[in-house]
Amino acid sequence: MLEWLVVLCIVILVVLIWPGSKYFGTESQSGALLQGLSISQQAKKDKTGRCVSEREEGDGAQAACAGAVSDEKACAVALICKPSALANYLLKHCRAFSNYSPCVGWTWRASAFLQSVYEACWPYDCPVQFVRDNLQLSDDGLVALDWAVPSYQKRRRTSSHSTSPILLIIPNSFGKITRNLLKLCEMALSHGYLPAVFNRRSHNGTPLTTLKLQQFGDPADLREAVRYIRHRQPAGRLYAVSESTGSGLLLSYLGECGSSSYVTAAVCLSPVFRCQSWFENGLCWPLQWALVLYQKICLSRYKTVLGETIQTETLFSSCSLRGLEEALFCQTGHAGSAAAAATGTSSTCNTSGNWDVYWERNEPLRDVDEVAIPVLSVCAQDDPVRGDAQSTLPLELFETNPHFFLLLTDRGSHCGFSTQSEGSGAGAFGAVSSAAAPNSGMGSRRTNWSHKALLEFFRATTDFFAAEERTKQLAARRRGLGGGAGGRAFRHRSVSTCKRVPACSHNIHAIYNWQRSYTR
Repeated sequence: MLEWLVVLCIVILVVLIWPGSKYFGTESQSGALLQGLSISQQAKKDKTGRCVSEREEGDGAQAACAGAVSDEKACAVALICKPSALANYLLKHCRAFSNYSPCVGWTWRASAFLQSVYEACWPYDCPVQFVRDNLQLSDDGLVALDWAVPSYQKRRRTSSHSTSPILLIIPNSFGKITRNLLKLCEMALSHGYLPAVFNRRSHNGTPLTTLKLQQFGDPADLREAVRYIRHRQPAGRLYAVSESTGSGLLLSYLGECGSSSYVTAAVCLSPVFRCQSWFENGLCWPLQWALVLYQKICLSRYKTVLGETIQTETLFSSCSLRGLEEALFCQTGHAGSAAAAATGTSSTCNTSGNWDVYWERNEPLRDVDEVAIPVLSVCAQDDPVRGDAQSTLPLELFETNPHFFLLLTDRGSHCGFSTQSEGSGAGAFGAVSSAAAPNSGMGSRRTNWSHKALLEFFRATTDFFAAEERTKQLAARRRGLGGGAGGRAFRHRSVSTCKRVPACSHNIHAIYNWQRSYTR
């Protein structure tokens, strides 16, 4: 009882003191970093007050900085990327990139810590219901896809002939469905998407049918889930969004699959990039204590069966995230201990080596050079979970790789990004695509700036690729009509001379046995 009273007193002190200290203590630092980025990237403001790159004006810059700014302050949002035609197109057509007004002043939303706790733990009355598909994998394991549908909708299933885009949502690595994800599902439905939440083995009520848990950056299960989505909705484009530590799984999948990922574009909300260092350095004790406790509660359901492969005593006595991860994937269980005793060696003497080998296979950026689609990362400098922006964000990746874009804000916390006008509606920024009109009966009550930014990013990248494809087809037709025998032959052919690529080019039945899947 005394411990709970102490915790309550600490929370009260944080509520009273933290907002003001964060407001007066971090504004100058965050503003200095954004100002430094804008200077180093040679960005400057146009006549409307929007920071744009020199490349956009014809002089060529290394990156762009866009934000709603005044003459005295640095950019509120910085778009850090390698100069490209797509980057200029995003700056021109994504209004949310330059329209972010974070909560400041003496309010609890100005505290990064409280905002993170609120978004992760506070319940949300979401007018969305989920229809679950349990997918049996090739090794008899189970993962689940929760399809979000409006609560008023009587029809629980979507036709396989639907052309609506699919939004694959990957929660954090702990499986917690947060307010942020629920609001994202709500807003995605209102803009014509079909949201589907990917649940790993044993997460969010998914049964654990094998003794194998999914490692931090192992995309094998996600790859089979994507194949199922492509089989079920072959006519719709696929987009992906990850939250927090779930970005490690998404980046691993995009890196391993490359151009065969079947994903049009992806967004990482408050991602953790250098994951090994993140586990080793740990978090502030309230956040780490809460995450460790939550993971232990989820794993306690399988304590007996997990004891066959891992050392459950070490697992449930761990007090850090690294200790839990090591106990789950870097140490042997009773069988390994018996074998070690027979050979006279220690089963835990090489834990440090196993830890390094584990991250060689699971580091999210291990195959980053193979990523072949646009990836937007939305981060805040005051993120209390990720840590200091200068040491945890791989800025060189965004400055040199044309597929990666970073939206860096001075405020926003971890998956929060609350605004001064929160709750004013989704805003009028058009439909997602011509094939996905917004539903008239489903409106987002609380608009999150990061959600608005990612939907605009998806729309802009889709329009950009469509325009590029039309340009290529027009150029091919002009070459065909250029005269000579080739031109005459072209005029007598059908309208299209280009081979149409099927929506799903792989043989799904040859690589996956759908008779083994079942639904509840």
